[in-house]
Amino acid sequence: MKLEKIQFITHNNSNYNYLESAILALESGIRFIQLRMKNSTIDDIKTIGKKIKIECDKYNATLIIDDYVELVNEIGADGVHLGKEDMPIAEARKILGKDKIIGGTANVFEDILKHYKDGADYIGLGPLRFTSTKQGLSPILGLEGYKSIIFKCKNENINIPIYAIGGIKPEDIRDLFSIGVYGIAISSLVLESENPIKTIKEIKEIIQ
Repeated sequence: MKLEKIQFITHNNSNYNYLESAILALESGIRFIQLRMKNSTIDDIKTIGKKIKIECDKYNATLIIDDYVELVNEIGADGVHLGKEDMPIAEARKILGKDKIIGGTANVFEDILKHYKDGADYIGLGPLRFTSTKQGLSPILGLEGYKSIIFKCKNENINIPIYAIGGIKPEDIRDLFSIGVYGIAISSLVLESENPIKTIKEIKEIIQ
């Protein structure tokens, strides 16, 4: 299982709906999509998820579902991302088996330690700074927070891909990778951009 360096999290705004945001990311070269539709019905998520799965298949892209373990197999997704208030990762692993991707949200080192022991495949660590796309935001980490947590992971021999998430700007990306993050998860950085395709191209160039 190969995890891409950029994960795009679907969102909707005045310019794009959830499906359109995923298609934009795929057309711009991103191959790791997380379907996140907060405050939507499970039927709506299922409907949009099946449409996004078709688009992901066209590009041989990975699709994971936010929160809903029970929709992973129904949609044909590659896995799930679980927040702190969602189903425990160990329980999700029992349901989904070893071949599905399971990611977990973390804000402190102890979160990462638990997810790692419970069999997570990657961590979404954040937020870097304030972001309007996330409700119930955890305490802001900043670059120093990432540095401290990743240092602890190395000390404890916890080797798990960590994605930075939450209010990331292009000028943060080099610093985050130099600290030791595996990848970045982005949403509003792309969707609020005047030229989303150009923004994604610039991000990919920085990472490469």
